[in-house]
Amino acid sequence: MNDAKEEIKARLPVEDVVGQYIELKRAGKTLKGRSPWGVDKTPSFMVSPEKGIWHDFSANKGGDIFTFVMEVEGITFREAMEKLASQAGVDLSKYQGGDKEMSRKKARVKEALEFSTKYYQWCLTKSKKVWEYVFYKRNLNKQTISEFRIGYAPKNGKALTDFLTKKGFSKTEMENAGLLNRFSGDLFRGRMMVPFIDTTGNVIGFTARVLDKSEPKYLNTPETILFNKSRFIFGLYQAKEAIRKNGFVVIVEGNMDVISSHQAGVKEAVATSGTAMTEMHLKALSRLTNDIRLAYDGDDAGVNAGERAIKMASELGLKMSVISDYHGAKDPDELIQKDPKLWQEAVKKPMPAIDWLLLKYEERLDLSTAEGKQDFANLAMNLIKDLPGVTQKHYKQQIARRLDVEISDLELSVKEKNSAVFQRRKKQVKNSNQKSEVLKKIEDNLLAILIYGGVNSEKIEIEIPEDEVRLEELELVFENEYGKWETEALEKEVVALERRRKEEIKKTEILRLSEQLEEADDIEKKKILERISQIRKG
Repeated sequence: MNDAKEEIKARLPVEDVVGQYIELKRAGKTLKGRSPWGVDKTPSFMVSPEKGIWHDFSANKGGDIFTFVMEVEGITFREAMEKLASQAGVDLSKYQGGDKEMSRKKARVKEALEFSTKYYQWCLTKSKKVWEYVFYKRNLNKQTISEFRIGYAPKNGKALTDFLTKKGFSKTEMENAGLLNRFSGDLFRGRMMVPFIDTTGNVIGFTARVLDKSEPKYLNTPETILFNKSRFIFGLYQAKEAIRKNGFVVIVEGNMDVISSHQAGVKEAVATSGTAMTEMHLKALSRLTNDIRLAYDGDDAGVNAGERAIKMASELGLKMSVISDYHGAKDPDELIQKDPKLWQEAVKKPMPAIDWLLLKYEERLDLSTAEGKQDFANLAMNLIKDLPGVTQKHYKQQIARRLDVEISDLELSVKEKNSAVFQRRKKQVKNSNQKSEVLKKIEDNLLAILIYGGVNSEKIEIEIPEDEVRLEELELVFENEYGKWETEALEKEVVALERRRKEEIKKTEILRLSEQLEEADDIEKKKILERISQIRKG
């Protein structure tokens, strides 16, 4: 690829590339400007058109146009190459040998997704009902709608397919773009559409939200030759300039949290979009900043996700803090709807991630009991075990003070592998696994049909998952188990599965109550037996 690299450099003067990001002024043979990383008080960024290089003396960085774009955009060399090749009008496929066919496929997918985005944007302007939903229910303004390229997918199951067919795209190309369902119709119908935009500005997929209470609430593009959810960071394209300028990033849980945050003036917000945070997400963000602020929901799921992210960041040696002052709101979006200024202030006052988690552990446990103290000790010591020496000692002292014990007692307690709490947890996990296997299989099949089989679910009380990974798992279940079934057969199967599900729930509850009988006194045993009898009769 050296030939391609040299051709791009020949076509793109360094001052033109750098000048897209910062203002440059002539200073003799060189050009001078302010650091794009906001670390200088006087111009210390130099560009040499003669040599084709740049150097930032305040940030101690330098190189050619490729290193500049990599640094300023927080992207890989490959991504920088593709971005600059596009600007220079260089066809990289000429230099890629056997990759020409894949390059052609990717180019067609990009075209299809760009046309789809413009089509969805046009559809949004033609529907008063959707317009009112986006403007008044979601409280989004015209600038935000334009910035995130928000649109609407019509309910007609062939609307987009017909549009793209007229533009010359084949069914295979639409499928490669992740736009078709298993019946070769539109995957997205009757939903508010938000494009997934990569760091170079290309649309690589969509996230789609329903306008009513139907399920699933969100539907995302499946993985394609362009979209990889383990790498993609929603909102980074819109956020990278603010992140680079202000030196921090805010990771929220939902895509709507990102959009609301940007509208509220906190443009450093991004999300991992329908999947758990990965090392690749964190490494990509660390190229832009080492100040990562987490703003997850305050419920148990949010705390658990936060715990995983904090441990991952610690292993990678990254600085992470947590934004937690939501003033009673459950998430950033709700806080922003309450008062955008409260969100702006909350972002400025994050607390150290370890302190936040220790506080959450303390809230969950009763530290007035020996059992609660032991649980807290185990969780806390496991959390800090990989921290560097001085930092770890600081937290050991803090944990010991909270438990009113000596550090030596704390360390000895954690090493006792056969402690009562260890045995109790092992038994709980075992019982939980035993009772969930059959029920999980039934519920998986039932949910798979309700979501992907088109069967009416109004009479069945079961929670439809929103997690993208879980939905993909259920889609796989449907394809393997029921992909060729007719609608009538699916409806009968739903009735049978719901009956079995209710019976299994009864069995599980009876098993749980039966276990309680072993430690109950006579009065409690009588109540438990009465409850078991009621369940069996019901």
